[in-house]
Amino acid sequence: MMRASSRAEAQRGRTRGHLPVILAALLSVVGVASFTYVTYVADEPAAPETAGAETIAAELAEQWGIEITSIRLTAANHMIDYRYRVLDAEKATDLFKRQIKPHLIHQKTGKVLAVPETAKLGPLRNSNIPKDGKIYWMFFGNAGDLVQASDKVTVVIGDFRVEDLVVE
Repeated sequence: MMRASSRAEAQRGRTRGHLPVILAALLSVVGVASFTYVTYVADEPAAPETAGAETIAAELAEQWGIEITSIRLTAANHMIDYRYRVLDAEKATDLFKRQIKPHLIHQKTGKVLAVPETAKLGPLRNSNIPKDGKIYWMFFGNAGDLVQASDKVTVVIGDFRVEDLVVE
């Protein structure tokens, strides 16, 4: 006979394995019917397309304790997937505050895109306590497919601002 705590642990394990499916179902309910599984990000950082990309990456690491790993279209171009690795959890803490509302600026048009918020999941971003070495994510809505691959965008999270990111 299985103990109650063992049953609970087994149930949690099954739930974690189904998280992509659950997330896809919830997003389809809120209007993103074509969302499938979001692939894990590559280890190569996505750098701004400027001559000083290494300088910008060093400044982000020094001031904010992060390294941008990717910014790409997902969910049939209805969302933008922004990912970053935490290098110093203490410096990155401000990026995880729930009261701060991140946004993305499409540089060509100046339009501002927000992080979608669902009734069941809340905002589609990480707001847990950051840990060194982990990769975190947030999604920005891309209504009307405004942002296209190779467009430049700016990500703003409170006082954090990084410009000239090229969308994959």
